[in-house]
Amino acid sequence: MTANLLDFDLDGLAAFCERLGEKRFRATQLFRWIHQRGAHQFDQMSDLAKSLREKLATVAEVKGLSVISQHESADGTIKWLFDVGAGDAVEAVFIPEHDRGTLCVSSQAGCAVGCRFCSTGHQGFSRNLTTGEITAQLWFAEHFLRQHLGRDERVISNVVMMGMGEPLQNYAALVPALKTMLSDHGYGLSRRRVTVSTSGVVPMMDRLAVDCPVALAVSLHAPHDALRDSLVPLNRKYPLAELMDSCVRYLDYAPRDFITFEYCMLDGVNDQPEHAQQLIQWVRTHGGKGVSCKFNLIPFNPFPESGLTRSGAAQVTLFAKILSEAGIVTTVRKTRGDDIDAACGQLAGEVKDRTKVTQRMQFQRNAALGVTSVSHDAGGVAA
Repeated sequence: MTANLLDFDLDGLAAFCERLGEKRFRATQLFRWIHQRGAHQFDQMSDLAKSLREKLATVAEVKGLSVISQHESADGTIKWLFDVGAGDAVEAVFIPEHDRGTLCVSSQAGCAVGCRFCSTGHQGFSRNLTTGEITAQLWFAEHFLRQHLGRDERVISNVVMMGMGEPLQNYAALVPALKTMLSDHGYGLSRRRVTVSTSGVVPMMDRLAVDCPVALAVSLHAPHDALRDSLVPLNRKYPLAELMDSCVRYLDYAPRDFITFEYCMLDGVNDQPEHAQQLIQWVRTHGGKGVSCKFNLIPFNPFPESGLTRSGAAQVTLFAKILSEAGIVTTVRKTRGDDIDAACGQLAGEVKDRTKVTQRMQFQRNAALGVTSVSHDAGGVAA
């Protein structure tokens, strides 16, 4: 069976080369060719021994993802739809700014968490991506952008695992991809500039802290369990107290001295002054010493199935003011790429739903609205 070399971090590639009878420095050379120079043909790798190149051609390949479509926003944001086979496709987004270039990467085809405000979650879950499929998004984007922008130096300075899927529910594939991003022989990204976003998979947060601590963003979205249960179903398994405990533990390993809490602003749902005050209590007093954090307030990008609407600008400003006056660093995320459906919560791709998410989320929505019966088509599926 042919191995896709994008599936390996440097240690994995060294083990693969060792099985071929090659020393580690050959793996380092190969790794640099693939990730720093974007090579995908072994005959391009001129400083590798011809015998090794011939051997690799029989047992390995560098296989990226096929691009189904590419859309460029008026603000320079670029969104790609990648084919991952079997009718599934995932999206990645490049967001250029004057001082950095950020790539938003997907970790799953679809998402099983089913947050009410996220269009990805509304299409259900098909499968985890492989390490190679995660890494391939960065590999393609970096080398495409160098050519597209006419640059020789690195274009992508930041990676955020905030695309389709819950990264920590695909942990085994995620960590080698992160290590490739961080490797000086790969993309050389700082741990501070690689961010994993999670809805709160507590055991995997604790593992990540030890295995590969990078910046952490937690999708919070509510100040108490009753509300968060309805917005982020995973909260029923890992409620806020457990989540906050894990955040405190993560800070002992984190490359930054704070956790970022992401908070999607939903009109009349979680955007009232009392909600802001409840958040302040959590982060000031939890565990007796509080949680060092910053808040990133996210304008909701509406879609019909959610039944939710975006908070008004004045309400967002007031909410941010309350948090800021309590001494909590608070920013409002600038919407980018919304003209190509590339903004936060809009990534949809194309996936085969194997989780009957439409029925489950309709049940949840009916429950939130106080509807006591559901249609026969919804099947009364429990949330």
